[in-house]
Amino acid sequence: MPAAKVETRQNLLDAARRIVAAKGYAAVGINEILAEAGVPKGSFYHYFDSKDAFGEAMMKSYFDEYLAALDGIVADKGKSSAKHLMRYWRGVYDTQVADDCQGGCLVVKLGAEIADLSEVMRATTKAGTTAIVDRLEQMITGGIADGSVSVDDSPRATAEALYDLWLGASIMAKIHRSPDHLDRAMTVTRQVLHV
Repeated sequence: MPAAKVETRQNLLDAARRIVAAKGYAAVGINEILAEAGVPKGSFYHYFDSKDAFGEAMMKSYFDEYLAALDGIVADKGKSSAKHLMRYWRGVYDTQVADDCQGGCLVVKLGAEIADLSEVMRATTKAGTTAIVDRLEQMITGGIADGSVSVDDSPRATAEALYDLWLGASIMAKIHRSPDHLDRAMTVTRQVLHV
């Protein structure tokens, strides 16, 4: 694909993420995305075969960026795994309290919607969230090895439980427009990791 086409495709994905994070997936039309990206009307299908393929690409792009940021936290070799984990959770907290607790996490915004709407988007989201939990498990395992973390369950079960906790707390923060659930999630996370 020519560089200009790749850039336009990415502009469409970036514009869609901004709009979809505010409105949801089903409520956003292709023409709205094209207008936001400054791409001529009617050219959407030059970049994507279908709205489903577009949604899959949007979620994949989101997870690629998210996982790269998570890998960047782990790459800081001067810090313990406990510090890496808490830096990650602080980042989740900060993202979710933004905009009156409306946050910017596409999993929080779209998880239930796309699970019923699009099999390819559901599968992409499942793969992305599994990759996040994989990295959390690795950090917990590293924390056990470096002595900065201890857990009462397996690293995998702990990573899954903490991710689930934060996902639920993020949804509740949106509903209540209050960080209280996120504050509790942070407290429970520290207790579970013994940090």
